[in-house]
Amino acid sequence: MKFLCDTNILSELARPAPNAGVLAWAEDVREIAVSVVTVEEVFYGLALRPNVRVEAWFEDFLFRYCRLLEITPSIARFTGDLRGRLAARDKTRTQADMLIAATAVIHGLTLVTRNTKDFTGCEVALLNPFTSH
Repeated sequence: MKFLCDTNILSELARPAPNAGVLAWAEDVREIAVSVVTVEEVFYGLALRPNVRVEAWFEDFLFRYCRLLEITPSIARFTGDLRGRLAARDKTRTQADMLIAATAVIHGLTLVTRNTKDFTGCEVALLNPFTSH
């Protein structure tokens, strides 16, 4: 396992016609990691805008392809430190994004996301498959 997927990647894969770059990237990947923060974000979105098809897809995808990564004390500590250092330089970031970034760093994973600007300067390896086609 080499990749931690951000919420926007899972959302894209659940679309009826996903982006070609995301599909090409996903074609060679057999297992990915997903933060429990991403699980929360997906279910928040589904509660806000229910979609039976997407919910069924997501449940199946989690079961078949994903390793769920929980927030550990070392992830929480790294997150707090990272957010504090960034905030001291007037680069405020969301707690959710920093928890996801810290999860990738602690587990030595590349964060796959469309929103690379949200993670710039976060000491995490990034991959944007939207630009890879």
